[in-house]
Amino acid sequence: MTAIIEKTDTDLKMDVLAELEFEPSVDITDLGVLVKDGVVTLNGRASSYGEKLNAVRATKRVAGVLAIADDIKVNLPEFGQHTDSEIATFAANHINWSTEIPAGAVKVVVRDGRITLEGTVEWGYQKHAAEMAVQDLAGVKDISNEIKINPSLTASAIGTDIESAIRRNAMLDDSAIQVETSGSTVVLRGKVHNHAELEEAVRVAWAAPGVHTVDNQLKVDWFWGLSD
Repeated sequence: MTAIIEKTDTDLKMDVLAELEFEPSVDITDLGVLVKDGVVTLNGRASSYGEKLNAVRATKRVAGVLAIADDIKVNLPEFGQHTDSEIATFAANHINWSTEIPAGAVKVVVRDGRITLEGTVEWGYQKHAAEMAVQDLAGVKDISNEIKINPSLTASAIGTDIESAIRRNAMLDDSAIQVETSGSTVVLRGKVHNHAELEEAVRVAWAAPGVHTVDNQLKVDWFWGLSD
């Protein structure tokens, strides 16, 4: 396997800045990057909530990033501002038009451009779909997803189902991920090589029938398992 050289904080900062500049949906003019011991802090201003999310996603793609602190503030341009009533209407329509979200299951509350999603759904992917449906709307400054999961299926074989799904997954090393269950709560422990693997492991856990809560305690270690 090709040798991997661990990056200094200065190297990592330069790579994060380069990736942010490479990402077409992000304007780095008003963004700042701080790095300490592999932990990246993003600060400054973004012109939309979607741009803020894309800056975080771009940073996750950079090799060597162990964790990210998102301190970016959304500073809407004058032409991008909308009233709370307008945002609430847009958000409700997008959720109602989604084929993944049960009709009437999710309620939208908007205050000062900040969306709070409330309600109850059966599956974790439905909770995620509701947030995805509204995150790119104009005028949104932040989203708080308070949707509850109330599965209709039993949780008897959650752990076995998730472990099997992880073994089938081409992105994941099942020998490095431990799955613990307590009722409908799932705890993930162990190591993954990068943030893409981490998010995939969490997605797999949420996809299992009967899961109410996923406690993600996985650690990112870019150099774990690699040798010269």
